[in-house]
Amino acid sequence: MQDLDAGTFEAAISGGPVVVDFWAPWCRPCHAIEPLLEELAGSAEGRVTFAKLNIDEHPQIAARYEVLSIPTVTLFERGEARTTVVGARPRGHFERAFADWL
Repeated sequence: MQDLDAGTFEAAISGGPVVVDFWAPWCRPCHAIEPLLEELAGSAEGRVTFAKLNIDEHPQIAARYEVLSIPTVTLFERGEARTTVVGARPRGHFERAFADWL
């Protein structure tokens, strides 16, 4: 998964579908879903890009997308947020939420 920052975020979400994991290093549920998201990234390679954004380092971006709880995982397409999953969920939940793109 690609690490995003203030300089790369807009370009990353402007194109094809990209799943952004809004996370923080101290967040245990964020660490719990990371392997799951990496598995999804591997199975969706070429169709969907997976990336993550540390909200502690980039609170202004998290605020812009109203990230109030983490983990928050949002699928963007052409710069627009299309669907969001809040909280640590099982793989099937993410697969259903992102089914139209995976």
